[in-house]
Amino acid sequence: MLQLRTKPHIFRPVPKIQGLGTKLVFFLTLLNCLVNQALAADIDSLEPLAASEWSYDHAAHLLERAGFGDTPEVVTRFAQMTPEAAVDLIVNYEQIADDLPDFQHSGIWDEDMLPDVDLHLRFDDVMAKAAEVGEVYGEVVADEGPRQLQDITDALYYKYLSSNREWERVAQWWAERMLITQRPLEEKMTLFWHGHFATEELKNDDYRLMLNQNETLRDLATSDMRSLLIAMSKDPAMLLYLDNRLNVKGHANENYAREILELFSLGIGNYTENDIKEAARAFTGWRNQGLEFIDDRQQHDDGVKTVFGETGNWDGEDIVDLILQQDASGEFIASKLYRFFVRTEISEQMVNDLAENLRGDDYQLKPFLRTLFLSQDFYSEPSLGAQIKSPVHFLVSTYRKLDLEKIPGTPYFPAATNLLGQALGNPPNVKGWDGGRAWLNPSTILLRNNLIGHLLFPETAAGAYPRFAYSPRYSNAPAEARQRDLDEALAFSSESGSVEFSVAAMAGDDRDMATDMNSMASTAPSAARHNARAEYDLKLGLYRGITKSYERVRPIPPTPASFDLSSMLRNANVSNFEDAVIYMERRFLTLRLFDEDRQTIVEFLQDRMPDGFRLRDSGNGEVEKSLRLTLQLILSTPEYQLG
Repeated sequence: MLQLRTKPHIFRPVPKIQGLGTKLVFFLTLLNCLVNQALAADIDSLEPLAASEWSYDHAAHLLERAGFGDTPEVVTRFAQMTPEAAVDLIVNYEQIADDLPDFQHSGIWDEDMLPDVDLHLRFDDVMAKAAEVGEVYGEVVADEGPRQLQDITDALYYKYLSSNREWERVAQWWAERMLITQRPLEEKMTLFWHGHFATEELKNDDYRLMLNQNETLRDLATSDMRSLLIAMSKDPAMLLYLDNRLNVKGHANENYAREILELFSLGIGNYTENDIKEAARAFTGWRNQGLEFIDDRQQHDDGVKTVFGETGNWDGEDIVDLILQQDASGEFIASKLYRFFVRTEISEQMVNDLAENLRGDDYQLKPFLRTLFLSQDFYSEPSLGAQIKSPVHFLVSTYRKLDLEKIPGTPYFPAATNLLGQALGNPPNVKGWDGGRAWLNPSTILLRNNLIGHLLFPETAAGAYPRFAYSPRYSNAPAEARQRDLDEALAFSSESGSVEFSVAAMAGDDRDMATDMNSMASTAPSAARHNARAEYDLKLGLYRGITKSYERVRPIPPTPASFDLSSMLRNANVSNFEDAVIYMERRFLTLRLFDEDRQTIVEFLQDRMPDGFRLRDSGNGEVEKSLRLTLQLILSTPEYQLG
């Protein structure tokens, strides 16, 4: 029989619970107890773990935290190394070839559709500029006809919608890097910095800006804080997101200066309002022109500034250097990295020790991470299984442990992570994601369980993520609408009840399309919604934007995950029900199940196994189905939410 190392639990579940609401409350209660159990003691030692203590469980913990978990074969390989060799292989990942494919663009951009930094895709501003200068986004206002601005409206919404859809492909591509990379810390740190230097694609409306930022964060993932802070201060996506294009000599905009001090480097209470004002002056003239950084010296305030009590003719790079001279900077960065990789609670002594190490190494990240991943504290009981998995980690680690080679199209990764509260490229605000217990509530628990069900039984997921099926008839439909004058257009609208339905009706009464249009139109400026002509232009533009974006953006195929649990068990020489459950538990869980819970799952598998069949029977769909139902039960436990 397979042997399972157990650890003591301080909470015993009641045998039976009635009602979905009660079960969800119990689930959260048990989860809190499991996390709180891990916080019951505190080692706080940065001394390295002894080689004699290194084990399979320690190797699995390192791979889970410094990456996204892995298969038993990879964990075993790391367990056979010394702790130093294992950590060095993780941290010094440049020794491993980076042969993953670059993102393949759909080709949605035309050269004349480069971003206009003055418009930033505001509907009213686009229309105003079109009326003033006669051209926007490469489209010219028509000399005559009832729909003079329609081409511009179409281009506006095509640009917006196609960029959003192309970003979903970027998110899928990035998730695939997380899945198949042999350099997991590189992607884990890229994910960390994405939450730290939070930027939203939905505000910037150009997926290329966010893709370039993603690649910058990856290139500098384990470099040093100075390089990262300067790179993000010059990053076009960041500058656009935090309005630094508006930060000019004589009219300083404080948005970026405030966030670099509060959220990126020092934390609240470690600077003054005057520091913000003076730092903002230092960043004047730093803006983007499309995808490029521009240091506009004509808009730069070259006067004397006083920041943190230091006076000089500072620019943005000088501000970064002044920030890193503050003790609070080391404490802020060290604490945030610790909470991301180790556990939420951190003692004052640990903060001081880690900050001292970070400052002593000139904010170089590799020595810091090596010390952290070798420390006794990292492998202590309080740290093991004490971290609630983020939605991205939850899905990617599941796929890695299943040894998948591609992110499946079902469940649809961008939509799934969005539903769970972590849409890559679109954090909720400049603070990023709160993480920890904020990841879980009754709704997201049910969603996690449902997504596992869709992964294991993709045929049940039909319709879970409806996708519009593009047809050329949709693109042809607006041709007639363009020729109508306003009175005729609105009369046509009244026949179907509203403007948005009237346009969809031209393409065969596609109400799904109409609903999609109506939803997006509801967020348009009020001036467009309450002016009949603007509303018609808006809805027709939305229609064209939707159809053209589906026409040109490459789809993500709804391909199900390909794996064979029966083969996994045969290859592991598992032949009885108890060993099967133990094998799946050990492969997927960090914390071990309660004995009675494990026995219940064993009985569940036994009851669902077809009469006369054994686990080792190959090629039998009913055996595979029984194993998948059992795995679904294991992956729906509170223990699986922790890593």
